[in-house]
Amino acid sequence: MAKVKSTYVCSNCGYESPKWLGKCPDCGEWNTMSETVKDEIPKNRLAAVVKAEDVFVSSINNIEMSAEDRYDTGISELNRVLGSGIVKGSVVLISGDPGIGKSTILLQMSANLSRENKILYITGEESPKQIKIRASRLKVDSDNLMVASTTDIEKAVATIENIKPSVVVVDSIQTMYLSQLQSSAGSITQVRECTQRLIFTAKSNEIPIFIVGHVNKDGAIAGPKIMEHMVDTVLYFEGERSMAYRILRAVKNRYGSTNEIGVFQMTELGLEEVENPSAMLLSGRPENVSGSCVACVMEGSRPILAEVQALASKTSFGVPRRTSTGFDFNRLALILAVLEKRCGYFFGNTDVYVNVVGGLRLDEPAADLSVALALVSNITGAVIDNHTIAFGEVGLGGEIRTVTHIQLRLNEAYRLGFEKCIIPQSAVSKLKTDNLAGLQIVGVKTLSEAIRAVKSADK
Repeated sequence: MAKVKSTYVCSNCGYESPKWLGKCPDCGEWNTMSETVKDEIPKNRLAAVVKAEDVFVSSINNIEMSAEDRYDTGISELNRVLGSGIVKGSVVLISGDPGIGKSTILLQMSANLSRENKILYITGEESPKQIKIRASRLKVDSDNLMVASTTDIEKAVATIENIKPSVVVVDSIQTMYLSQLQSSAGSITQVRECTQRLIFTAKSNEIPIFIVGHVNKDGAIAGPKIMEHMVDTVLYFEGERSMAYRILRAVKNRYGSTNEIGVFQMTELGLEEVENPSAMLLSGRPENVSGSCVACVMEGSRPILAEVQALASKTSFGVPRRTSTGFDFNRLALILAVLEKRCGYFFGNTDVYVNVVGGLRLDEPAADLSVALALVSNITGAVIDNHTIAFGEVGLGGEIRTVTHIQLRLNEAYRLGFEKCIIPQSAVSKLKTDNLAGLQIVGVKTLSEAIRAVKSADK
């Protein structure tokens, strides 16, 4: 076996040193030296000759694929985010705030898969008895679900190769360590090297591995950024722990779309799927209250309706306050500037608060029009009818620009009982309204026209 040595490499310039240094002698940067593993090649292998025949080369047309290359997790929302299931040999990194439900959903997934497959759950944070307590609460019971408690990555890899399970869960990567390294578990070097060994094991044995990753105080995955590049899929759990709803979002996926989301609800029996998130997000809407408008955004191939609330109140300070929850702060500043310059509404002496109900984040420009109408509704006191929905991008000239998937958005609004849709005028001629009987479609070219359309409905 090759002798393993550790060396220290500068993350800024790549300078190598046999010992740790506070300042890099080459580039002069401080605290950039990190420990890494360096394998020495045995002398008897220095003269080895590599032959081209040692590498298997095949035409891409001769590579066979089948539906059996994916496992069904038994959770349709998780399948949607992964891209129709788990690909054999893939490595999935799932991260989120503490207590958000990472271990819960993986244990539920393991229980579903263990009905027909052998599952290995490797835990470094909890003992097997603690896993059993959670499993009893979630009503998980299966002889094919095996639990191993270890923090040594070499022992974990040896267990995987010995048992040969169908799917492996490692909870979590920050607790794993490589004994050849001197750094503590959870350090950048330990996380990178442990992840590399798990990836090699997954690819060489065609075993999918789920890795749980912690987050730092900024919300990013703790450890080196290269870890996200190494794995095949990166999933984020979003939502407040105090709220019942959770959103699972894919930010990287080599085997599917990165725009899909899964919506879950935390209950006493674990995470339950929310098959109709639009109805969930619109439940409990107030009636006859100004500052509320419904937006429709696309999350992958799924249209989702959400309520946007806005509040403008007289400021008590010299500089008015701007707060945005679930909507981009810079987009809010842009919309306020357009409302003042193009429409004549003055927000210079008011504090402005915008909130997307339900914990959903609206990153798509299609939500611009709903935010603008909610702001005008609150500052003027005009109530937007509960059966009215609006979506469209607001330009700096006050124009309303078209957005993608207008037809899908209208179909979702019609399914949920909305009677009036305010959309960009340029998209009206391309719509198919045969199956939308009773739905009033109002096309607008400018933000001022959209405001007048809302006011006329209020009258």
